[in-house]
Amino acid sequence: MSMIIKSREEIELMRESALLVSKTLGMLASRIKPGVTSLELDKLAEEFIRDHNAIPGFLGMYNFPNTLCMSPNAQVVHGIPNNTPLESGDIISIDCGVLKNEFYGDHAYTFEVGEVSEDVKRLLEVSKASLYKGIEQCKVGNRIGDIGYAIQKHCEDAGYGVVRELVGHGLGKTLHEDPQVPNYGKRGRGKKIVEGLVLAIEPMINMGTKRTRFLKDGWTVLTKDNKPSAHFEHDVAVIDGEPEILSTFDYIYEALGITSDEEKPFKK
Repeated sequence: MSMIIKSREEIELMRESALLVSKTLGMLASRIKPGVTSLELDKLAEEFIRDHNAIPGFLGMYNFPNTLCMSPNAQVVHGIPNNTPLESGDIISIDCGVLKNEFYGDHAYTFEVGEVSEDVKRLLEVSKASLYKGIEQCKVGNRIGDIGYAIQKHCEDAGYGVVRELVGHGLGKTLHEDPQVPNYGKRGRGKKIVEGLVLAIEPMINMGTKRTRFLKDGWTVLTKDNKPSAHFEHDVAVIDGEPEILSTFDYIYEALGITSDEEKPFKK
């Protein structure tokens, strides 16, 4: 398969899709508290997306049963929402997709539930910082391996495991387009990054081993050592040779009272 390049007009439509995911995650942010279930949050997200004239992107995709992939603690990604109440000290990765204007938006954030430990906070900080390290490399003239190398180096230098079995991807009228975007790699390797490319960059970083295992449900991916895992994802377009983030964590930060300018270098 070859990469599908997007026009400026298509990128603007994709920005709308990405921002609806951002707003959905922002809506959920203030509701993530001890005692709430992932299934309750999933229903809220489905209603919110449909109220905004879009379709939940994951629901029914490859027979996935829900709107959100919700992965607490040692679950890396693709967790199925359930009726187990969240507890203080948990973390939960929420990965959301929408289909709007024929284009997908797809991004993710790992939330703290109540008070989490300092070592878990550090895992989240390093993992999120690695996302921006990867995005920095998403420019014309670089290669896909440059993105993976930047993420891998940042996380492994901090002592964390970088998941190998799951990767980021191109994004467009289908959810998973070429190229695959691993969170590990060698500089100067892989496909060339070109103008108009849109990528979903998504570090999946484990506190312990990089190794994972799959549950029998065919979806849920867990860390091999049952230590926590973090997952952050942005949709990024290459515009005028440079990376521009189409999605945003600003709605989440607004809901949680967090001030951040981390996205500023990647916004026009």
